[in-house]
Amino acid sequence: MPMAARKLLIRLLSSFFYVGYLPLIPGTFGSLAAVLLLLPIADNPGLHIVSCLVLLVLGFLVCGPAEKEFGRKDPSRVVIDEVAGIFLSFLFIHPLDTRTILIGFFIFRLFDTLKPYPVSALQNLKGGLGIMLDDVMAAVYTNIVLQAVLRLTSCSFS
Repeated sequence: MPMAARKLLIRLLSSFFYVGYLPLIPGTFGSLAAVLLLLPIADNPGLHIVSCLVLLVLGFLVCGPAEKEFGRKDPSRVVIDEVAGIFLSFLFIHPLDTRTILIGFFIFRLFDTLKPYPVSALQNLKGGLGIMLDDVMAAVYTNIVLQAVLRLTSCSFS
């Protein structure tokens, strides 16, 4: 692949089709774009799993080269990690409705922003691993919290 095409592909995928170029809060915009993609497939667990795997693989493949392309560690324009994180946050969550997705979106953004241990430690890893793994861990935390909330709210306390 010619170098110019490779650079374009890295920028396109790592910024999730240029969503990462939106100003001020690109990570939040990336998460929001993921939610908008997740909503139509919420009733299709198979497609959700495949989409999640594709996003994770793409993220791990492009985030390291994206750091070199953008010339800095964990560039703010790289948001494929947030997109993959959102999809992972909702894996095996039922019901996956608008209310649950909205709650999960805010929980994920909270964990991704506050970076509780080991999210903060994972972010310090070099290259694409650091970019992706902190969001993967934030997504795991989000998924655990959502699973607990859904189970607790479905209990009958009468």
